[in-house]
Amino acid sequence: MSEFLYGTSSWSEKSWAGVFYPSGLAAGDQLAHYAAQFRTVEADVTYYRVPDAKLASGWARKTPPGFVLSAKFPRSIVHGGDEAAPNPERVMQLEHVGADLARFLASMRLLGEKCGPLVLQFPYFNQRAFKSIDPFLERLDAFLGGLPTEFRYGVEIRNKNWIDEPLLALLRRHRAALVLVDINYMPHPADLAARHDLFTTDFTYARLIGDRKAIDALTERFDKIVVDQGPRLEKWAELLREATNRLPRVFAYANNHYAGYGPETIRDLAARMA
Repeated sequence: MSEFLYGTSSWSEKSWAGVFYPSGLAAGDQLAHYAAQFRTVEADVTYYRVPDAKLASGWARKTPPGFVLSAKFPRSIVHGGDEAAPNPERVMQLEHVGADLARFLASMRLLGEKCGPLVLQFPYFNQRAFKSIDPFLERLDAFLGGLPTEFRYGVEIRNKNWIDEPLLALLRRHRAALVLVDINYMPHPADLAARHDLFTTDFTYARLIGDRKAIDALTERFDKIVVDQGPRLEKWAELLREATNRLPRVFAYANNHYAGYGPETIRDLAARMA
């Protein structure tokens, strides 16, 4: 029987106070409260800094047995630095990112069985970064091949024309999941699924991100739904129902910028799945 694990992208949001979290709840107690509501979360913080052992151990201590924490690879690895444009000389190049990679995996290892998939969230790459998909796939192939097999991995691509058989075949070889991402400038994964088999291993991983600029123009708080995403959620539900028929595990995470309030979005999707 398939296991559908769903939650939000991060558990830390000030405007959830009094709505999702009790008013006055200390920041250090939020993860434990979150874990009483959902069985999984995606750690967004790991994209911006490599978590140290103390932080990762705290995540393990504050969550119950069976909880799953997925995490993004640090920006230094997938983006090559903090500049707006990615640095192709550093992306996945071990001579530049090897130290951060080792520290990141060492911290994730402290989660034990609570460690979920680790996601390589790549930015959009223009031709200055990679002239075509081929040099990117060559580097991705080598990078995935060098990762320890004790973890599971997901790969998020934001070049829509790159989602084709060469990429999907590479992910299948490495038992890595194509991350299904719903973001404003990418096709809906359900539309891509009409042309390709997007399930590249024994789990799939969905990220409902949305349009940051559009949501920010409507609200400064993320405590209620401000955009009706019902039609898109229906397409998600159909796609993920197929996933649960084929795969042992399905992960799904909603961002506040998808519709305005991540917890309500992901609960809506779960209800549609049921």
